[in-house]
Amino acid sequence: MSFTDDEVERYARQLVLREVGGQGQQRLKAASVLIVGAGGLGAPAALYLAAAGIGRIVLVDPDVVDTSNLQRQIIFRNTDVGTRKVEAAAAHLRALNPHVHVDCTPVHLESCNAGPLVKGVDLVLDGTDDFATRFAVNAACVAHERTLVSGAIGRWTGQVGVFRGKPCYRCLVPEIPPDAETCSTVGVVGAIAGVIGSMMALEAIKLIAGAGEPLAGRLLIYDALAAETRTVRIGADPECEVCGHGRAGA
Repeated sequence: MSFTDDEVERYARQLVLREVGGQGQQRLKAASVLIVGAGGLGAPAALYLAAAGIGRIVLVDPDVVDTSNLQRQIIFRNTDVGTRKVEAAAAHLRALNPHVHVDCTPVHLESCNAGPLVKGVDLVLDGTDDFATRFAVNAACVAHERTLVSGAIGRWTGQVGVFRGKPCYRCLVPEIPPDAETCSTVGVVGAIAGVIGSMMALEAIKLIAGAGEPLAGRLLIYDALAAETRTVRIGADPECEVCGHGRAGA
């Protein structure tokens, strides 16, 4: 796979990295990434993945841009209000890097449609804020053996983890919490979305390029108020209903 002169100049700062180089950049160009949720986390993740030269990005989100999104969903502009998020985001990604192919899927991802979407890509990023969608994404990733990069934010904190088979996301969150919170109910500082979304993009780039040590089986938690991070290991649950003995047919 060759690069145009524009691509060589565009990716020059990555190409000189020992961990990326020409081979790693080729892997990025050949890769396809599904981003579920074009919101606070999906927006910065998509921007950095497009800028890095991911060959194909698939955006999944059923919503339209609202004025309240603009505080943290930095891919959008005021003129995008009322437009489907995936279409507005795709236009900005193509303007940022014309070498990237962007597919728009303006649907709500759920169990009935997650499989084909996940199966058709190399890597999945989930930045949604509802557990039903997270569970559907995780189940499809386990079923089709796709690595999942999952992020979440609220108030002044955020977290990101990488799931490759076992443990899976359901090992971390077996059931939907009865007191589940969303940004619309508890609030969120916009910059935390940029921090966690960028971390998700970094993990994706590392995984695809084969650089460094990914957060596989670990959860990185960032507390912005305390300016502290900590990383915890996630144990595989042998009774997990998705990846363990508790799954159907196990």
